[in-house]
Amino acid sequence: MAREFQRGHKAKISDLTAGTDLYVGVQIAGPGLTFDISCFGLDVNEQLSDDRYFIFFNQPKSPEESIQQLGAQSGDTESFRVTLDRVPASIHKLSFTATIDGAGQMSQIGPGYIRIVAGGEEVVRYAFNGSEFTTERAVMLGDFYLKDVWRFAAVGQGFDGGLDALLKNFGGEVAEEQQPQQQVPPQAAASPGFAPPPQAAAPGPGPAPAPNFGAPAPHAPAPHAPAPAPAPNFGAPAPAPQAPQAPVPQPQAYQQHTAPTMAAPLAPPAPAPYGQPPQQQPPYGQAPGQYPGQVPPPAPAPAPYGQQPGYGQFPGQVPGQQPPYGQQPGYAPQAAAPASAGLAAALQPYKEAPTGTRWTPQNQQLMRVDLAMGGQAVLARQGSMVLYQGKVDFSYKGAGFAGRVVGNATGQEMQLMRCTGRGQLFLAENGAHLHAIELQGDGICVSAEAVLAFDESLQHEVRRIEGHGIPGGALFTMQFQGTGTVIVKTNGVPVVLPVTPTTFADSNAIVAWSAASQVIISSQVRLRRNAYPGHSGETVNLQFRGAPGNFIVVQPYEV
Repeated sequence: MAREFQRGHKAKISDLTAGTDLYVGVQIAGPGLTFDISCFGLDVNEQLSDDRYFIFFNQPKSPEESIQQLGAQSGDTESFRVTLDRVPASIHKLSFTATIDGAGQMSQIGPGYIRIVAGGEEVVRYAFNGSEFTTERAVMLGDFYLKDVWRFAAVGQGFDGGLDALLKNFGGEVAEEQQPQQQVPPQAAASPGFAPPPQAAAPGPGPAPAPNFGAPAPHAPAPHAPAPAPAPNFGAPAPAPQAPQAPVPQPQAYQQHTAPTMAAPLAPPAPAPYGQPPQQQPPYGQAPGQYPGQVPPPAPAPAPYGQQPGYGQFPGQVPGQQPPYGQQPGYAPQAAAPASAGLAAALQPYKEAPTGTRWTPQNQQLMRVDLAMGGQAVLARQGSMVLYQGKVDFSYKGAGFAGRVVGNATGQEMQLMRCTGRGQLFLAENGAHLHAIELQGDGICVSAEAVLAFDESLQHEVRRIEGHGIPGGALFTMQFQGTGTVIVKTNGVPVVLPVTPTTFADSNAIVAWSAASQVIISSQVRLRRNAYPGHSGETVNLQFRGAPGNFIVVQPYEV
């Protein structure tokens, strides 16, 4: 019998089926809507680093055929065959998406689903409908992702921008941002990848077929009359009218957007007199008024230190020299704004991490949770919110009278807030390192002081330990159990060690341990005969025992 998933639910593939040859079916429909259903093969950084693993209608299979698009069948709008044991090691996630081709939004769709079939039997199904979306034009339906083993997650995350937003999110290229840098005739230009190419400037004798993603569009035969040249892009000079002969390519045009500086000032030209054509912008590297091939005059030396230019003279202007065209006398040219490419490159390491999962670390000290995924609230430490996007509601989460009594008596009281809505919430506290620990029916013990946030679906209770205690010297700890994620904070980068019969940890450095571990006190106090016994400072430790598979988490810091 198939397991019914809700948004945000995850499971190991091995828990669903023992097979690795899987059938993935997607059913989505809406009145007057047309859909493109695709699969993105992403690397460890969740980027489309190899476009051969963008599986869609024009590229129906990957090179080794581990991912194949099968088409509509068995009541599914689109279907795929995924052979997990043949997926190359460079692919860490398979994201199945649906986008609207044309006008419309996801709120108009009817009931749909994504399902997995193994050995002819449906093993899991995630159902959705239009009430879960608003103005989105694309949606990520489900993911196969590699986390020690292959797992499946029901995502249901929408994008307003459609396919363009998905491509940008996965590091793909969009045609509108890849304009040609050289004016070439329409019949010589190739279609850019991952988006429809621009339409030809002049219609041919017959209609051309619809363009395809990632493949050049069929070219229309040249008409008898010369076709007008395309419009200039990004400030490129407009070409002069030419005869029907083939245009001469200009090699310098390729360097237009990669040059570090501009030869001419960035002042806007004055309007041309009535009846005269506007003056064209000179090619790159040529100053205004300079003929092609003419060597530009050397730049004048700057004025001596402390000497100001005369009235009506801009800095560096030789006395008697006319100011550049379009520049008012007495006004110095404004400094050019910094290039956007340089600014984007400087901020690139700090951009927001791509979405796709409910909990996503932005860096070592900042965690983002998408409240729209999973359909459940988050309990977070009061004051831990640093930023949120979208609609997020905060409310006080009380522990009740009994909870306050137990918390005060054991030192395991947590001041929490309840976070709900459909936005994205960013959490942090005092620059502590944050770690998302996903529980799938198992449990973990962690001090209340080391907990930043957790899913409301997790069960938590105070548990007494047999020993000296955990950080802060308490005799109790918090135990979390169930299905969900708990965010643990540490001072510095922790280390995870397996539990062996000889595993000892300082009670002030231990952060967490598996719930099945047995914890007892270990004392190294010994009698001494001298009158001034020394003290090592390590007289009381915690000893951990348990079956193979148990672990402890220790931070490089003592509370």
